Order: sequence, then structure tokens, then C-alpha cells
Amino acid sequence: MSSQKQIKKYNDQVKGSSAQQIVEFAFKEFGAKVNFASSLGEEDQVITDLIAKHAPAIEIFTLDTGRLFPETYDLLAKTQKRYPVTYRIYYPDTKSVEKMVLEKGINLFYESVENRKLCCGVRKVEPLRRALANFAAWISGLRRGQSITRAQLEIFEWDDQNQKIKISPLANWSLEQVRQYIEKNQVDVNPLHKAGFISIGCSSCTRAVKPGEDLRAGRWWWEAPESKECGLHNNPKRLKK
Repeated sequence: MSSQKQIKKYNDQVKGSSAQQIVEFAFKEFGAKVNFASSLGEEDQVITDLIAKHAPAIEIFTLDTGRLFPETYDLLAKTQKRYPVTYRIYYPDTKSVEKMVLEKGINLFYESVENRKLCCGVRKVEPLRRALANFAAWISGLRRGQSITRAQLEIFEWDDQNQKIKISPLANWSLEQVRQYIEKNQVDVNPLHKAGFISIGCSSCTRAVKPGEDLRAGRWWWEAPESKECGLHNNPKRLKK
């Protein structure tokens, strides 16, 4: 069966399913060959809680770019202690970072979209490839309501860049639903969210969102909305739908 036919089959199978059921389905289907990429955002903390409660054998990982907020590291430490799951941390290749900074400067990402994507490539995309190397599928915390680049998101998609199946259990959720789950289940979240930070990435590339702004306005705020992906979640086919 082709990857696209398999994706359609999976989406048909989980139609109407809850996020918990989708997580359970993913583990039933892929077992030890599925893992979860957490950026420690609100959505990812919800999925971490779901995995710990309903599919604790799923490995969780995060990418430490070296430029995260102190609050993010504090949340990571708290999350690791709270949940009895395998939680791995991947780092960028030291030589690649050193070469990039030597040639482009420490804050290269402010100078052009090309430079910013280079930095994301070194600090995020390459470590992600290593994290996914031995897996057939991976789970993400993407939602359709997060940005224009994710408006056509499907629960199951084919990640052409990594040649893996990608699963987004919260694709249909609103931010309000995410926060309701967090409150009901007392899920730990980054305190920066209360300060207006909706989507939290590297400290150099994230600011608080102002009233009336798009949910992802605080990420790479100097760029146009259609370019605001770091390379982890690019899907040109989705944008063309």
C-alpha cells in the first residue's frame, strides 16, 4: 500500500476519535516504532500527560537548541521527574554550530529568512533526524488553529522530509480545549504562557503575543506568516489544499 493510501486509511480509522484514543491507536499500530517530539508547549504537555497515562511505553524526546528560556529548562526538569516515561534530549552537532556562528555570527537569524532557516536546520532539523532515525512514525502537538501554515493539518500525514508517518492527536483541538485539559488534569506548563507567550521556542526568536495578534505572531516576528516554520513541520502539500 502506498504511503498516501495508508495515511487515508489511518485518518478514516481515527475519524471521530478522542486525542486519548488516537494516542492509544498510534501505540497499538506502531508499538516501539513511534515516538513523541515535545517542545514543552501547552499542547505537548497535554500529549505527554496522555502518553504517561495511556501509552507509557512511547518514548518522548525534546530538542535542546542551546538557546531555550530558563523557564523551559525548569519545566523540562519538572516533567522528567513527574512522569515515569523514557524522556530523551537531543542536542545539535557542536561542530556544525561552531561553523555556522563563525561564518554567520551569533545572531545570524535576524538578518534574513535564509539565515534563520539555516540556524533552525542546524539546531533543530538535524537533531530531529537523529531522534527519528529508528522510528516509523512520530507524534507532534500541532493544531490547525495555530497558524496559516497548519490550517489544513490532518491527524495522520506523510512526513516526506523524514520519510515517516506523522501523527497530530490534537489537530482538531482549540486552544481553549488545550487549556481546559491542563486545568482539569493539573498539567505543568511554562509560566511564560501567563505572560503572553503562546508558542515558545528559542529565547532569541520568541516574544509575547500582543492583543489581537495571531497565535504564532511571537515566533520570528520579523518574518511574513507564511514563512514561519522552523523546518520540523514543513508540508508544502498541506499549504496547497
